Amino acid sequence: MDENTVFVGKKGVMSYVLAVVTQFNRGAAEVSVKARGKAISRAVDVAEIVRHRFITDAKVRSINISTEEVERKEDNSQTKVSAIEIVLSK
Repeated sequence: MDENTVFVGKKGVMSYVLAVVTQFNRGAAEVSVKARGKAISRAVDVAEIVRHRFITDAKVRSINISTEEVERKEDNSQTKVSAIEIVLSK
């Protein structure tokens, strides 16, 4: 996996904001914020908070949306889950 990728899940928004800001402070030219399903809105919040409060010169380089197939553990069937990738660059 790319080390400049932050996977957004169930933690608080500020945890992921800190992770993105840390990547930029370590010299990363761009950071990818990825999320699936219900965490998509949290990923958008992370990107916007980083851009407007912490690293104001960061720009959204690209936004990619997709659908991924995930195997359910209960009955080993496949289900489709929406996914987003927001690439921020300095």
